[in-house]
Amino acid sequence: MQAFYSDHFVLPLPPGHRFPMAKYAMLREVIAKQLPEVSLLEAPCASDGQLALVHTPDYIASLVSGQINAEAMREIGFPWSEFMVERARRSVGATVAAVRSALQLGVAANLAGGTHHAYAGKGGGFCVFNDVAVAARMAQSEWQRQHRQILKVAVIDLDVHQGNGTAHIFRNDDSVFTLSLHGDKNFPFRKEASDLDVALADGCNDADYLDALELALLGLSQRFEPGLVLYLAGADPYAGDRLGRLALTPDGLEARDRRVFDWCHQHRIPVAFVMAGGYGHHIEETVQIQSRTFRAGLSYARRWQSGSA
Repeated sequence: MQAFYSDHFVLPLPPGHRFPMAKYAMLREVIAKQLPEVSLLEAPCASDGQLALVHTPDYIASLVSGQINAEAMREIGFPWSEFMVERARRSVGATVAAVRSALQLGVAANLAGGTHHAYAGKGGGFCVFNDVAVAARMAQSEWQRQHRQILKVAVIDLDVHQGNGTAHIFRNDDSVFTLSLHGDKNFPFRKEASDLDVALADGCNDADYLDALELALLGLSQRFEPGLVLYLAGADPYAGDRLGRLALTPDGLEARDRRVFDWCHQHRIPVAFVMAGGYGHHIEETVQIQSRTFRAGLSYARRWQSGSA
């Protein structure tokens, strides 16, 4: 299984900033030690042309040049720098590469990504460019050229925050199905309409979450037949997350991951997964949860390659 990283492109942040930049390098270190079957590869840099499959030319130009206004940067939540732009490009490039790998090998991953609050013309919530949306569009474009048919893509977004940017980008698009399980009273406080939204109450536990996921996957099965899944495996539904407000345990989150991979396997669908959010009070707990996602993904990769049930 191939996994793409960009943690050496570090975004300089002021002291006390709540974005856990260090978790990405920590996750790569854990995977390298514990999961040697995962091939860790440096993420390529997304081009302006790739970004323009989703984002407006004015937005791309303003970010790349540094001419973006202060209000727009406050909405993103990062200070502007060339490092920020490079890291955002690499995060998109990692998901594009993971999708290409998944379509060939069955499953692949981005150690970062899941920047689902970015719209076509603006960013938000620590999201600069929408890596999942760009990767979906890139895959569809390449598939159309190679196979002369439409590649249908399902986005299964299990970050605790609704994927408002992704939902808005793909609204009224029959070729992409957006599914989001998220905290009802959590950010973003003004939601967009996904194809299937499941809003969860504060304090939702493992059993209730997994029941909701089962119903959501059933709804997806009944309404859509994807040829590719993009899975946002956010660690922030964890009970120990600073921004989550749900109450899942690490075991519950692993069961969630395995259910998604099982669903993909049952339907023989390639899947590219990304890490999305994770803001634990203890960063080591977030890294451990995300490493368990990789362990589950690797198990799916073995099943895919062996052709086993």
